[in-house]
Amino acid sequence: MSLGGPASGQAAPGTALQHAVAWLREAIVSGRLRPGQQVKQEHVAAASGLSVAPVREALRVLEQEGQVTYRPRRGYFVTELSVADLEEIYSLRATLEPVAVRHAVPRLDEEAIERVETAARECAEAARAGDVAAELQANRRFHFGIFDAPGQPHLLRLLTLLWESTEAYRALYYNSPAERAAAVEAHDRILAALRAGDVEGVVAELAAHRQRGLEFLRGVLAAGGHRGEP
Repeated sequence: MSLGGPASGQAAPGTALQHAVAWLREAIVSGRLRPGQQVKQEHVAAASGLSVAPVREALRVLEQEGQVTYRPRRGYFVTELSVADLEEIYSLRATLEPVAVRHAVPRLDEEAIERVETAARECAEAARAGDVAAELQANRRFHFGIFDAPGQPHLLRLLTLLWESTEAYRALYYNSPAERAAAVEAHDRILAALRAGDVEGVVAELAAHRQRGLEFLRGVLAAGGHRGEP
């Protein structure tokens, strides 16, 4: 397996894990590590100028994010993703999420809105730090804070299933610094509509946010994982 790309030299001990995580994320987005490909720790260490230990820890971070999959006795592999699966799931979300929003938003009290704002702030902090795992968690709290209101338990279960089915895709999206910044801006617009009590504004901003993510991921996956920085 030839990973290519310049090695960055031996990273300082305190930054070795961060360097390994960043290197692996960039390799996945650029297509140097392709969906389904085995990630050999020794090769990554040599290509990135790191020791095997931080590479192993970085792979565990990416496994939590869904970007790599561990197979017993075989090692780590880049998670395989499908354009067709992505588009079907996003189509279902586009149908169901407006229903959830129209039901929930008029019922959200001040405490609930403050929880959404807190999640947005935590998402922005994680985006600035490049902490994809933390951003994924905060992003989920943000969106489900908007959806979650009494009276639609079956709809929420369906939305939860759809979101869990695309967490690996979402992690790939958040690998991009430009898309992390765009997501923060989208959350700000959604919050403004939420604060104004503009239900249809929330629906529209969520739709635009979702569509941007879909278009970015469609481009990455259709090219077999290869895409330059947007």
